[in-house]
Amino acid sequence: MFIATLIATEKLEKGELSSAQDRLNAAGCAVTGLSDVVDNRVADIFFSGSAKDARAALEGIKDSMDVAVQPLENRQKKLLISDMDSTMITVECIDELADYAGIKGQIAEITERAMQGELDFEEALRGRVALLKGLETSAIQKCLDERVTIMPGAEILVRTMRKFGAETVLVSGGFTKFAKPVAEMIGFHSFHANILDEDNGQLNGGLVGEIVAAAAKKKLLESCAEAAGLALRDCLAVGDGANDIPMIETSGMGVAYHAKPKAALAADVAINSNDLTALLHMQGISSDQWVSD
Repeated sequence: MFIATLIATEKLEKGELSSAQDRLNAAGCAVTGLSDVVDNRVADIFFSGSAKDARAALEGIKDSMDVAVQPLENRQKKLLISDMDSTMITVECIDELADYAGIKGQIAEITERAMQGELDFEEALRGRVALLKGLETSAIQKCLDERVTIMPGAEILVRTMRKFGAETVLVSGGFTKFAKPVAEMIGFHSFHANILDEDNGQLNGGLVGEIVAAAAKKKLLESCAEAAGLALRDCLAVGDGANDIPMIETSGMGVAYHAKPKAALAADVAINSNDLTALLHMQGISSDQWVSD
C-alpha cells in the first residue's frame, strides 16, 4: 500500500483532489481511500500499484503543488540528515564570504557548476577556498550576521522531528564556522562540515582534514543510522545539489528541496513550491503538532 500526499501552497481544491485520483486510476493504481483535507491544503490518497507509475502520473499536476509518493509503512522517519547551504539556509556561504573578498562572481560561478554536477566537488571546493587566501577571518562572523538567513520552515521541521524522537544531523560541504551556529539556531543534534585553515587572523587558502563531500555525506548517513540502531528506511535525507545525491539515494526517503535538476531526478520527492514544513506533511504530521519555538 502506498500514499500520495498532495501539498498545496494555499488551498487544496476538491477538483484537484479528484483529478489526482483520476490520474492514479488511469495509471493502473487502484485508489483505496482518502484522508480528510488537513490544514486546508494537504490530503493523502491511499492506493495500491506502482509507486513509480504514480509519481509519473501525478507529475506536474499543478505548478503550485508538491506531491510525495511513498509506502504507507514506516512513513514517519526517525533520522533527519540535511544539507545546509540553499537547504537549511537561503544562501551559499562560500559565495557570500567571497563577496567580502570582492570575488563573489568568480566563486559563485564555480559553486553553481559544482552543484549542478558539472565539476568535481572536492576539486572545486579546494579551488574556491584557495581564492579566499588572505581574507580576514572576521569576515566570517560579519557574513553570518549580514547574509545568512534560515530557510522558512527549517526550525519547525527540525524541532518537530526532535519532539517525535528523531535524530537530526546537519551535514555541509561548507564550513564549520557557519555550520555550528546554524545548527544551534535551528536545533540540530549535531553538525559536520569542512574546517577552514587560518593563520594570524587570516584564511590561508587551505582546509584541515578530510573533505565533507558526496561520499562523506553518504557515509555519515549510514554511520548515524547504525549508531542509532536504525535501518536506512527509517531515514530522511534532504538536499539541493549534486553532492547530496548519494545520501538522497541511500536514505529511505530522499528529498530534493528547490534543487538542481540532477538532484531532483535522484530523489523520491522533489519539493519545489512549499517550504520545509512540507517534509512534516509528508510524514503525516499536521500543523497542530508542530513545534514553532
